[in-house]
Amino acid sequence: MTRRALRLRIDPVACDGYGYCAELLPELVELDEWGYPIVSDPVVPTALEALARRCATACPRNAVLLEAPAPPLPAGRPGAR
Repeated sequence: MTRRALRLRIDPVACDGYGYCAELLPELVELDEWGYPIVSDPVVPTALEALARRCATACPRNAVLLEAPAPPLPAGRPGAR
C-alpha cells in the first residue's frame, strides 16, 4: 500500500503574517511583499514532514494546516465516485 503525502495549506483569514512558516519551512513557503505566506507546492515531501509539523505547531494563529488526503473508496462499490 502506498503512502499518501500530506498537503500544506495556509488559512488566509487566520494568518497575521508573522512569517514563522517561511523561516521554518523555506523549501515550501515564501513570503509576499506584505509578509504573507505563499505555498509554492502544497505536497509535503516525506523528508520535510517533521519540519512541516513543526511549522504548523509554531504558527501563533494556527493558520498553517496539514491535511492528509482521504483514502480512496474501493472501486466497484455502490456509492463510489
